[in-house]
Amino acid sequence: MLNELLSIGEAAKLLGVSIDTLRRWDSAGRLTSVRSGPRGHRFYRQSDIDKYLQEIDVIARNWVEAINPLEPESDAYSQTRDVFQSRLEQFQLKLSHIASLDAVSLITAVSGEIGNNSFDHNLGNWPDIPGIYFSYAIRNRKVVLADRGQGILTTLKRVRTELTSSSEALKVAFTETLSGRYPESRGNGLKFVRSIIVNNPFSLYFQTGDADLCLKYGDNDVIVHQAKTFVRGCLVVISFEGLL
Repeated sequence: MLNELLSIGEAAKLLGVSIDTLRRWDSAGRLTSVRSGPRGHRFYRQSDIDKYLQEIDVIARNWVEAINPLEPESDAYSQTRDVFQSRLEQFQLKLSHIASLDAVSLITAVSGEIGNNSFDHNLGNWPDIPGIYFSYAIRNRKVVLADRGQGILTTLKRVRTELTSSSEALKVAFTETLSGRYPESRGNGLKFVRSIIVNNPFSLYFQTGDADLCLKYGDNDVIVHQAKTFVRGCLVVISFEGLL
């Protein structure tokens, strides 16, 4: 029921965050609770939780498209690789409650490869805000990663000087085997991501600059499109509805 009230513990479990985080969100007006009972206990509307779970990719997109961005909320912001790795481990643990060991390993591997790429290829060269946006909604089977880095075109153009557009660079990154040296390794990593997505019940949306692509289980071809908007760096949405 859309108007069903959930306890703060139930809401925290659905969102994959701590109770203390929900209290902070309430105080900041980010996700408002309903107070009830003589002690004013916090409850949350099911409809508000559902809406938030569907918005994490919108939040990420707003951030990578912003001209004058702010740092993301701390619960979704990994400024360093160590923070990202810690949060990736937390995600893996939570995901293990609903999925098989093999599925958990694959989804974590894809998320880790994309997140680590951001640090590997932007370290010391972040245009503005360093680090990545990393958030997930396990109930909605969705992971979102984003960075305001240099983007794939700039990365690969160092070794493939003939590349002139984000569309060309994105196609190369997902289809061509490059050497194992930095920065060519980025292309190899995304080819690894592609192999997992197309052989499992997952899907992937990837945008860099003004180019994007969608991959899903069984796709043989990589088709790159001209995106409707421009993002700084990369924006990625991983969906795993096949685990429902």
